Amino acid sequence: MESSTLEFNLPDTHEEGKLYVVDSLNNLNKLNVCPAESQHSVGEEENTGGTGESMAGSNTRNQCLFFITFILTLIISLALVSFVIFLIFQTRNEVDQISSRLLSEKKNIEELKKLNNIILKHLNQSIIKE
Repeated sequence: MESSTLEFNLPDTHEEGKLYVVDSLNNLNKLNVCPAESQHSVGEEENTGGTGESMAGSNTRNQCLFFITFILTLIISLALVSFVIFLIFQTRNEVDQISSRLLSEKKNIEELKKLNNIILKHLNQSIIKE
C-alpha cells in the first residue's frame, strides 16, 4: 500500500517540476524581453495589488532625479576644475612676466651702478687734479 502511494506521488511531483521549469522559462523570457523598470512594476503590482504602479513610478522618478543630480554634479565639477586649471595657467603667465621684468630691472640697476662708479671715479680724479 505504501508503494502504491509513492507511485501516485511521483508523477504529481514530475508534473509540478515541469510546470516549475516552464514558469521559470517564462520568467527568464520576460527578463530578456521586458526592460527592467517594467518588470519591477509588474512584480510590484502582483505583490501589492495595484499600488505597484505608483511605487514603481516613484522609484523611477527617484532614479531619474538621482541620475540628473549626478550628471549636474559632474558638469559643475568639470567646470570648476577647468576654471582652476585656467587660473593656474593665468597665474603662471603673470609670474613669468613679473620675473622677466625683475631680471630686466636688475640689469638696469647693475648698469646704473657701473655708471655711478665711473662717474665717482671721474669726479675723484677731477678733485685730485684741482
